[in-house]
Amino acid sequence: MESIHILFKVELPKYLKALPIPKTFAGLRKLSAEQWLNLLPTILVVIILLYCLAKAVRSFKKKKAPKPKVNMSLQKEDPKVVTQMDIEDLPDTIAFCRCWRSKRFPLCDGSHNKHNAECRDNVGPLLLRRNGDE
Repeated sequence: MESIHILFKVELPKYLKALPIPKTFAGLRKLSAEQWLNLLPTILVVIILLYCLAKAVRSFKKKKAPKPKVNMSLQKEDPKVVTQMDIEDLPDTIAFCRCWRSKRFPLCDGSHNKHNAECRDNVGPLLLRRNGDE
């Protein structure tokens, strides 16, 4: 710990005081080649620190949680899952899955109950009934 203390409290201030930093931007033109060589390590460190800071800020802004997938396993080889049924073929009451967890997809098998308990969700089936059914 003592070496870190000496570095930051003694050596670094001595080094920075010895740097030929002009008071104005116009003074940069008056620096000799040797003075520029003395400034070069400091300039490089500042550039690297600014680059790392900018990269960290950019990556912090970009980090957004990915949207969760709904369909975890059904017909993943297809670009879009579409199921078609004729109305005449449907029974009087039918439940369609909306949680994508059903083993009988597109029909509901009650898998949403387990999903709801695990994820604290409230998804349920789409229930279709013919007129007159209660």
